[in-house]
Amino acid sequence: MKITSWNVNGIRAVLKKEFAENIRQLNPDILCLQETKAQEHEVKKALQIFEQNYQIYANSAEKKGYSGTALLSKFAPKKVFYGIGMNEHDNEGRVITAEYKHYFLVNVYTPNAGQGLKRLDYKQQWNKDFKNFVVNLDKQKPVIICGDLNVAHQSIDLKNPKSNYNKTAGYTEIEIEGFSQLLQAGFIDTFRYLYPEKIAYTYWSYRFNARARNAGWRIDYFLVSKRFIDQVKDVIIHDQILGSDHCPISLLLKD
Repeated sequence: MKITSWNVNGIRAVLKKEFAENIRQLNPDILCLQETKAQEHEVKKALQIFEQNYQIYANSAEKKGYSGTALLSKFAPKKVFYGIGMNEHDNEGRVITAEYKHYFLVNVYTPNAGQGLKRLDYKQQWNKDFKNFVVNLDKQKPVIICGDLNVAHQSIDLKNPKSNYNKTAGYTEIEIEGFSQLLQAGFIDTFRYLYPEKIAYTYWSYRFNARARNAGWRIDYFLVSKRFIDQVKDVIIHDQILGSDHCPISLLLKD
C-alpha cells in the first residue's frame, strides 16, 4: 500500500510540468494533494485524466485561486468528509478526511503564518482545533495525517535554523510547540522515527536558487497514531521530482 502526498502549488500549473507522468511512475494507491488553487469543478476537470483509475475528491476555498486540497483513491473509502467541523476554519478547503477499513486518512494543508507572521495567532488557534479533531478521530480507529503542515519541527528539518528562528513563518516557537503537541497527543512523525538523523527536505523557496543549493525545509509529513507505527514499512521523500516548490512524499504500509 502506497500513499503519496504532494503540495503541488497549483494543480493547473503543475499539470504543465510532467505531473501526470510523475504520478504514473509513483503509482500510489492513494494520492493526497495540497494547495490546488482551484475550485472543485476545476480540480476535477484538471484531474480527469486519472478518473479511470481513481475516485477523485476535492475541497476548495471560498476564495478563488487559493489553498485547496484533493484526494485520489484507487478504491472507494467508506466515507469522505471535508473540513474539521468549525466554520471559522472550513472556508479555506484545507482538510479532506477519508475513512477506510483500518484507519482514517486526513489530508491537510495547514495555514501559513504569513509574511511578517501576521497569521501566527490564527495558526496557533488552528493547531489547537486541528489537534482536537484528529484526537477525536483517533478514539474511533488509527489516524494517518499527511500533507503540508507548514512547520519545520527541529533544527535538522531546515537548512538555516538560527537565522529563521522566530523570524520566519514555519519556524517559530509557537508553531514548533503546536507540532510538538500533536506528537504528545499520540502521533508519530514517521520519517523522523525511521530516520532520526537523516537530513532531507521537502520544500525549497523559488528564490535565491534554493533548490539547486538544497537550502530547504522539511515541512511535509506523514504522522500516524502510535498504535499504527508497526504498520509503517517506509517513508520516501522524492526530492528528485520537480514541478512544484515542494516534492512528493510517500508512505509505504505493510500488507
